[in-house]
Amino acid sequence: MTDSQDTAMPIDSPAGVTGPRRVIQVGETRYTLLGTAHVSAESAQDVRALVRSGEFDAVAIELCDARHHSLDNPDALHDQDLFEIFRQGKAGMVAASLALGAFQQRVAEQSGIEPGAEMRAALEESREAGLPLLLIDRDVGVTLKRIYHNAPWWQRFSLFSGLLGSVLSRQDVSAAEIERLKEGDVLESTFSEFAAESETLYTPLISERDRYMVLRLAEEAPPGRYRHVLVVIGAGHLKGMAEEFETPLPEAPTAEREALEETPPPSKLWRALPWLVTVLVLTGFAIGFSRNTELGWQLVGEWFLINGVLSAAATLVALAHPLTVAATFFAAPLTSLNPTIGAGFVAAGVELYLRKPKVRDFSTLRHDVTELKGWWRNRVSRTLLVFMLATLGSAAGTWVAGFRIAGALFGSSP
Repeated sequence: MTDSQDTAMPIDSPAGVTGPRRVIQVGETRYTLLGTAHVSAESAQDVRALVRSGEFDAVAIELCDARHHSLDNPDALHDQDLFEIFRQGKAGMVAASLALGAFQQRVAEQSGIEPGAEMRAALEESREAGLPLLLIDRDVGVTLKRIYHNAPWWQRFSLFSGLLGSVLSRQDVSAAEIERLKEGDVLESTFSEFAAESETLYTPLISERDRYMVLRLAEEAPPGRYRHVLVVIGAGHLKGMAEEFETPLPEAPTAEREALEETPPPSKLWRALPWLVTVLVLTGFAIGFSRNTELGWQLVGEWFLINGVLSAAATLVALAHPLTVAATFFAAPLTSLNPTIGAGFVAAGVELYLRKPKVRDFSTLRHDVTELKGWWRNRVSRTLLVFMLATLGSAAGTWVAGFRIAGALFGSSP
């Protein structure tokens, strides 16, 4: 894929399409990049008109497998095992996806247009026409992780607190936010304020995905496989993808594409930290008992009380079942000394056993999470809150109790 020609299409065209387009000719294959607005009925009409024109023999869209499944099956979470989500450490990603979905739902309610209508149109029309559908975007979870790892540590808290604040607010979505949605998807519009001022955020959010989608086309629709491919993307990716097509692509794009899916592993120090804390706490107990038995039991008692109280109080904030609160109180001091299992996992497991989500919880989930109190009302989202808050409570308890032990041993109690 090294020989390409880039041609800008006029606004008025035989197909009657008003959205911006770029036509890239690579060998025997023509790629028509259609820039769409994710909150626009006109963009959905453009997609339908182009697919129905009969000019194309394949359709590629700016979706990953997860978002395609969610768009095609809005109640997909119903089919997932929540306990497995917690066991695999995916609770944070699920919560972030729900928060982004809540923002999307608010936009739909306010504007009367469902964001992503043009992608849904591409799904429906390609299926109706019997055309191959190519999913070319990177998984949203991978993008979120790469954004997180690219952001300096001091920026991460403000980044994600801003995300939660924007998606959980009940205020009307501003005109500026809706305008940003016309250039990119929900993920891009949410982080665009930060990304505009930070290359470390712009790279994984926009430019990497421009490159990734072109690489996916090189894999799924290389020159010669199809005659004419319609590529439906957000208008914000139009320029970047056209420029990527001008850059000679590798003969084997898979290796580079897989590199853009990698997330940096935790540092050795970060992986070792929980075990180091365990060793330090147990060493503190040993030193206490070596001095005198009373001091040793005092340290053990404070560890259990502080860790248990803070973790249990966190689950109370999530309005967990009373037995979940009690279980967390007793489990947290022990799980804090065992890095292979967390207090949040225990709390969520007990909550799921006592308050198993019902069918109606899944059916109303997307609507419930659009308002703050809905996260507590719905059993699915409340269980996520139990997991996350218990985890935070246990972490806080570990550090507070740890400093308390250090103070008692070395004479500088906080």
